[in-house]
Amino acid sequence: MIQTIYGPMEEKHLAKGKKTGSFENENEITTWVEYWIEGVLVHRSADITLKKGIDIASALQGFK
Repeated sequence: MIQTIYGPMEEKHLAKGKKTGSFENENEITTWVEYWIEGVLVHRSADITLKKGIDIASALQGFK
């Protein structure tokens, strides 16, 4: 079941309007999926995987 703006729908009913994509650079890999019904975007989700860890000391500097 995919949660859409019209409520939960089975993926088999959305497969016709499924679009996927990805982006990769030295820091991350991003993938996404969108489901469209008659030109209306009804669901979008994304997954981001970091390739490098975050240095906690430099991350905390912005919270002073």
